[in-house]
Amino acid sequence: MSTWLITGCSTGLGRALAEAVIGAGHNAVVTARDAAKVADLTEAAPQRVLAAALDVTDPAQVTSAVRRADERFGGVDVLVNNAGYGYRAAVEEGDDAEVRQLFETHFFGTVAMIKAALPGMRARRSGAIVNISSIGATVHPVGSGYYAAAKAAIEGVSGALRGELAPLGISVTVVEPGAFRTDFAGRSLAQSATVIDDYAATAGQRRKENDTMHGNQAGDPAKAATAIITAVESGEPPGFLLLGPDALAIYRHVSQARAAEIAKWEQLSGGTNLD
Repeated sequence: MSTWLITGCSTGLGRALAEAVIGAGHNAVVTARDAAKVADLTEAAPQRVLAAALDVTDPAQVTSAVRRADERFGGVDVLVNNAGYGYRAAVEEGDDAEVRQLFETHFFGTVAMIKAALPGMRARRSGAIVNISSIGATVHPVGSGYYAAAKAAIEGVSGALRGELAPLGISVTVVEPGAFRTDFAGRSLAQSATVIDDYAATAGQRRKENDTMHGNQAGDPAKAATAIITAVESGEPPGFLLLGPDALAIYRHVSQARAAEIAKWEQLSGGTNLD
């Protein structure tokens, strides 16, 4: 039995993962900005499940969530940074305050949780950190540039963190899901109030009023949750995990296109040393 602390458990992948972790017999600290939205998760196993209010942009709540996990279960074995939301806008349309809040939640909130949980993991010389990213960090879809950038920032810090923590017995896994049947493209999706007509055929097609994805995603959140548990509990958790056949196909396409472009410009790229 291990103890999992999962951020953003009120809906979607976070809730599916919380249910799977509880169902597998583990201890779980299930969190949401409004703790009442996850209180029902404690009913199946009240001795193993703690519901906690957690806004990852609030330092006091971050500290409290980890402290309560330590007091109740003796520490956090697996930290899953899942809390977040989508944001759509052409780059020129993005509102500065909204973009900063997006990064506060996705990037700085993730870092805050990691820093809060790491002292205990280091002391025990064991643990796992799972940072939920998005295939958007690879494909950079128009209209989602800021969201893709926030997720890419998480991936950058995760890669360095993995190297820092591997000698200490702590794994770090970045998860890039494709499209799953959650509220991500519905209730959980924000967008800029500014609309510039010149982007109607590009970023404009991804605005909520034009997007037909919500409710039609092929991915099953319950299967994604099981896959994450399997990866964490494997002998050697991956540093990078794609979820969904769409994510696999997109990643391979982008990788092949990038390799072709590198080859095309190889001579120019390689001709920059001092003579």
